[in-house]
Amino acid sequence: MRKRHGSYGFDAPWALAGLLFGALVLIGLAAISFAFDIIAAGIAFLLGALYTLASAASYLYTTRRGKFVVWDAELGRLKGDERLLDLGCGRGAVLLMAAGRLDRGHAAGIDLWRAKDQSGNAESTARANAEAEGVSDRVELVTGDLRDLPFDDGAFDVVVSSQAIHNIPDTGGREQAVREAYRVLRPGGLMLLADFQHTPAYEATLRALGVVDVRLRDAGWRFWYGGPWFATGIVEARK
Repeated sequence: MRKRHGSYGFDAPWALAGLLFGALVLIGLAAISFAFDIIAAGIAFLLGALYTLASAASYLYTTRRGKFVVWDAELGRLKGDERLLDLGCGRGAVLLMAAGRLDRGHAAGIDLWRAKDQSGNAESTARANAEAEGVSDRVELVTGDLRDLPFDDGAFDVVVSSQAIHNIPDTGGREQAVREAYRVLRPGGLMLLADFQHTPAYEATLRALGVVDVRLRDAGWRFWYGGPWFATGIVEARK
């Protein structure tokens, strides 16, 4: 995996902050318990703090490195001349990695740029990252809703998304986003949807559309947001 030159922030920074705050609270409770000679409670609180710190470390690793390693492997199948769309591109972590492989192709990213989903999430940040990575000449950034993509049918050879579709709060909206992703994908094109929630539903939506070449698989420990209970699944499909 080549060195990254952009700044990609943290996924759902409030969640990471919550884990770190929880660990501090548990450490404080352990200290109080030991001070009052309540040894069993102190040990329990201390073990809870260590467990929470381990979850925070897993989360931090995934958001800063692990997801890049996973996506670098996934994008290794690109030939270099594809038209690729990244749904919910944020600061460009996946989008710009893909663009770096598309020396004869083009990459588009679409997002609503909400900071609660990713720290410092803004179109200007994604654009600055594209400049830093040296791929701005082959990248297009679009502000838009995943449920109503402003692209023609079959406009892209590849459609990807990383931890974005789950941010749509309702089931119907998420289904619509998957249907839109399918609509803008050309026949024979590749779809890769990575998420830690709702991936079985994404697969079901694609099967309801008549997609036969679709499967759900585990992205592995590098894409855990705190532990295996927040593991990322990848829906892979061919149109």
